[in-house]
Amino acid sequence: MAAAAVFIVSITLWYTKSLADRLSAREDQQAQQFAEALRNLAKTSMDEGQQGCECDVELHRLVITQNTTVPAVLLDEGWNIIEYRNIGDPSSVLDTSLIRKELGRMAAVWSDTIEVSVPPYFRNYLVYSRSNLLTWLKWYPYIQLLLIGAFISVGYIGFSASRKAQENRVWLGMAKETAHQLGTPITAIMGWIEAIKATNEADATTLEMLDELNKDVLRLELVSDRFSKIGSQPELTPENLYLALERNREYMQRRSPRKVIYHFPNPAQEPAIHVLTNAHLFDWVIENLIRNSIDAMESGVGEIRADVMQDGKYAIIEITDTGKGIPSGKHKTIFKPGYSTKTRGWGLGLSLSKRIVEQYHNGKIAVKRSEPGKGATFSIRLPLASEKG
Repeated sequence: MAAAAVFIVSITLWYTKSLADRLSAREDQQAQQFAEALRNLAKTSMDEGQQGCECDVELHRLVITQNTTVPAVLLDEGWNIIEYRNIGDPSSVLDTSLIRKELGRMAAVWSDTIEVSVPPYFRNYLVYSRSNLLTWLKWYPYIQLLLIGAFISVGYIGFSASRKAQENRVWLGMAKETAHQLGTPITAIMGWIEAIKATNEADATTLEMLDELNKDVLRLELVSDRFSKIGSQPELTPENLYLALERNREYMQRRSPRKVIYHFPNPAQEPAIHVLTNAHLFDWVIENLIRNSIDAMESGVGEIRADVMQDGKYAIIEITDTGKGIPSGKHKTIFKPGYSTKTRGWGLGLSLSKRIVEQYHNGKIAVKRSEPGKGATFSIRLPLASEKG
């Protein structure tokens, strides 16, 4: 399509230039005829005065009056205005300042001068420029190029939107099917946990492990519920960000390498900051960021820090790690579906996190800063609960 557009515009440019050249030559000829008619009319008038005869000047007057397109101004030797044609509104009389202003515009764009003299009586000058028709004709191919470009852009946007909608339908179908398939084994595992508990009521160690296993199964059930709700509008409720962070830290820390140190704010020591969230989906975002931080650490050794602050009508969460960092050229790429630095996984974690934050919570998520070998900081910006409409 682009090649066809270039071909069409090239042909149009060539043809338009050919027409413009011919029209320019014709207007030059008209200007010459106009000047000659003025010269002959003046000469004839002088001859009549000297010889006392009447000469036929109708042809000269006809040539002058038929110039309805070429802008022209007749000037005397002192550059004073004698007459003008096709400048301004034909039904109104222009003052000298406006005509001189038009002369300046003509000189800046394009103009030519023809001497109109009857020696030894006078020497006048005809200044003319190109007609509006010729000006419009020269702009035509560029306007056409603009329209073709707009047409291609609209077509591309429509095609991209259609393809994206189709991809979304595929992902939604996969998510809902995954949730459906997870339902049966989760229910079975929960049943087995209860059965093992019943036969090991006196074994405290086993009961503790079963309790943690039950938490993981409940988490798996939560993941299944998240997948089942992808594509539907989630219900948002006010929540204290400090409590949300602590809930995720407590769960993830017990499942992290022991050499990973967490620095999260204590909800009991911080004034509450409330935002509207869907807890199930928002926890998914925080989990993804923490899990990515752990994966970025060499040998499972490092630190993860969470900070919460207010900025006007917004709350900001920053998750910082001491992992291997992200190259500056990848700060936006990592949020695209399919991008992953790990050998396993589909590269959907950060893409889904971005969708949850920006589409469902009216917020923003981005890499605030990162350098290879110096860790990374992710920033989540959410409107405060009282500010979100």
